[in-house]
Amino acid sequence: MTASAHPLVFRPLISVLRARGDEVEITTRDYAQTIQLIESHGLEATVIGHHGGRSSFGKARQMWSRLRALRKWARDRAFDVALAHGSHELTITARRLGIPSSTTFDYEWAWLQHQLGCRAATRVVVPDAIPPERLARYGAEPPKLVQYPGLKEEYYLSDFEPDTSVLEPFGLDPARVLVVLRPPPDVSLYHRHSNPLFPLTLDFLGNREDVHAIVLPRTEEQRDFVEGLALPSVIVPRSAVDAQSLIALADLVVSAGGTMNREAAALGVPVYTTYGGRLGGVDEALIREGRLVPLSDPRALELEKRSAESSTRVRRDPADMLALLLSAKS
Repeated sequence: MTASAHPLVFRPLISVLRARGDEVEITTRDYAQTIQLIESHGLEATVIGHHGGRSSFGKARQMWSRLRALRKWARDRAFDVALAHGSHELTITARRLGIPSSTTFDYEWAWLQHQLGCRAATRVVVPDAIPPERLARYGAEPPKLVQYPGLKEEYYLSDFEPDTSVLEPFGLDPARVLVVLRPPPDVSLYHRHSNPLFPLTLDFLGNREDVHAIVLPRTEEQRDFVEGLALPSVIVPRSAVDAQSLIALADLVVSAGGTMNREAAALGVPVYTTYGGRLGGVDEALIREGRLVPLSDPRALELEKRSAESSTRVRRDPADMLALLLSAKS
C-alpha cells in the first residue's frame, strides 16, 4: 500500500481472504497518512521505503531502493499471489520472484507508473469506464486486462455507514453548509501544472460566514500552507480522520484528486472537481452521468444544505473484485 486510499481499497478484500483462512501480509511506504490509516483499520504492515519527493531523480532512487528491499523481504516467504494498487515496485518484484500478480488502478494517464506496473503484472484489473485502447500502450490487453463494472469505491464502501461522531471535535454550527475539500496531488508526476483554481476556491469558501470548510491535506507541507492562510471558516484536522464519514455527512465535496471525488459520487454526495490534469475515463463517465461537476469558478458552487433522502448509493460486493484480482493465479 503506497498511498492513503489503498488501506480503504484493500480492507474488505483482506477481510474476505482472512475469513476463508488465507494468510495475508501487507507492505507499505512512509507517505502521507498511509501508515496511520492502515493502523486505524486494525491492520499491520511492514514499512519499506518512503516517497521519493517531487523530483524524477528522487523518485527513481527511492524506487530502486524499494525494489531491493521488497525482493529481500519477499524472497523466502513462499507467496502464492501479490496484489497491488498501482504499485509497480510490487509487480516488478513479484515477476522477478516468479509470483503471479495483479495490479488495479482507475486513472490511466500515469504513463511511467503503468508502463512499469502493467507490463510486469499477470493481471491488470480496472473499471470498464476506461476505454481498453488506452491501456494497450502499457501492454494491458485481454486476457491480461480484466475490467469490472462501476467504481472501486462502490466495492470497498459497500458495508460503510457514516459515523456522526467524526464531526464532534470541530464544534460545527449545523446551520452552516459543510464543505469537505481535498488539495491537488502536488507531488504526483501526472499533476505537473499549477492549479490556481483550488486556492481560489479555498479563499472563497474560507471567508464565508455560512460555511464550514474542512480541508484534508495530503502532506504536512499542504497542511502548513492552508493553516498559514488563517481563513476564518477553514478547519484543518491535525491527524488522520475518518474521511469517508466526513464526505458522507458533508453537504458537498470539492476535490482536486480522484479518489475523494469518486467516494463522494459512490455515497451520493454532490461533488465538484478542480483537477487540472488530463481527465481519465472514470471521471469522464461520472461527468456524463452528472455525478461529478467540473468547477471553473468557485462562485458556481451550489452552497445548500443537503438532506439524507437526496443521496443515492450504489453498493457492490468486494468478493467480486477479489475474484478478478485472484484470477492472476489461474
